[in-house]
Amino acid sequence: MAWENLRVPGKDLIIEPSEYDLSQVIAGIDDIRRWNPQRFEMEQLTAIVHEDGVRKLCVGYKDVRHDEFWARGHMPGQPIMPGVMMCECAAQLCSYMSQKYDLLGAKVLGFGGMDEVRFRDPVRPGDRLVMAAQLIKVRRGAIVVSRFQGFVRDTLVCEGQIKGVPLPSDILNTTTPAAG
Repeated sequence: MAWENLRVPGKDLIIEPSEYDLSQVIAGIDDIRRWNPQRFEMEQLTAIVHEDGVRKLCVGYKDVRHDEFWARGHMPGQPIMPGVMMCECAAQLCSYMSQKYDLLGAKVLGFGGMDEVRFRDPVRPGDRLVMAAQLIKVRRGAIVVSRFQGFVRDTLVCEGQIKGVPLPSDILNTTTPAAG
């Protein structure tokens, strides 16, 4: 992997790739599930590989499988990960960080909005989407704002800002059908 060659003109990287090791998982799927409620097809994180409490940032990745629910129909014969799924991956990374460190004081975090989102290159089955997120602002009980950048190999594929808001805690009390 040519991470040392990663340069994105005019971009302030959230974290230099030399600062983390993708082979050193610090939180696997069970740890992620402890903090994030998404399950089945909606789980968009495979692992967390870096956390920095001082700089308020986190790095994780999604191994994009060939059997993803969207792969058969988006786009037939040439599947590319929908941008909304890349944003969901970023949201889940931000949620993991927010919930683990109890930044909002909420049991459930939901989308509050997105700004300055750009998709720069396709993500395909077989790729590893590496996502970095950094906290910008927190208003406890109201909102958390983070910026994110997603990479495949040495290419910036998406970036933007994401806002998380607390959802009513009774949202967790609803029964969801089991996957069969």
